[in-house]
Amino acid sequence: MRIDLSGRVALVTGGARGIGSAIANHLYEAGAHVGITDLKGASEAAAQLTGKAKAYGAAADVADMAQLEEAAKSVEVALGPIDILVNNAGITRDTLLMRMSEDDWDLVLRVNLKGTFLATKILSRGMMKRRWGRIINIASVVGIRGNAGQANYSASKAGVIGFTKTMARELASRNVLVNAIAPGFIDTEMTKGLSEGVREELMRQIPLARLGSPDDVARAALFLASDLADYITGQVVVVDGGMVM
Repeated sequence: MRIDLSGRVALVTGGARGIGSAIANHLYEAGAHVGITDLKGASEAAAQLTGKAKAYGAAADVADMAQLEEAAKSVEVALGPIDILVNNAGITRDTLLMRMSEDDWDLVLRVNLKGTFLATKILSRGMMKRRWGRIINIASVVGIRGNAGQANYSASKAGVIGFTKTMARELASRNVLVNAIAPGFIDTEMTKGLSEGVREELMRQIPLARLGSPDDVARAALFLASDLADYITGQVVVVDGGMVM
């Protein structure tokens, strides 16, 4: 069965590259009009989406309320009211806790967790009024199991999971569904810098014996954005090749 999102409008934060770009592509190919925000490259990424649906890119820092509100407004002017929000924007600043600066702690929490809060706050109001919405938050298996050297990142993603469950309860009566996806180790720019030894160790932890691809995560997002998932809310879909069971 082919998923058809024709007539829907989606916004993907951090959608210019990596997992966000793959999600934007899959939503677009399913017929949705797609808005992309990112610190840079959003307009260029949107220009790559060519077909019957429309696409629009707007630069924004997701942790800045004014910037995000302006970007969301410009997307809605260009494409229409936003039905589907994918909170994907995220960063890492990895090091052991004893070496981690306060600035690196604050920055990761600011982008990964506060950014998810702000985008949801801005866009859920319209979804509630229209009594239809899908919010998909990109968490991480690190937010479930932890990982040495990623105290800030794991705390932010654990926060995203808790936020997802609370929003699912708050918004369910208005038919706004809120779910999270927890990717494992995905082959993106974030993992390109891993040493061969680290990659081999990861493979030993993953029953499917490979890193995931951005498309693996994007297909889960496409399902959660569709009517096939209209009785699913408050859940964490783990996409990790079986690493966390």
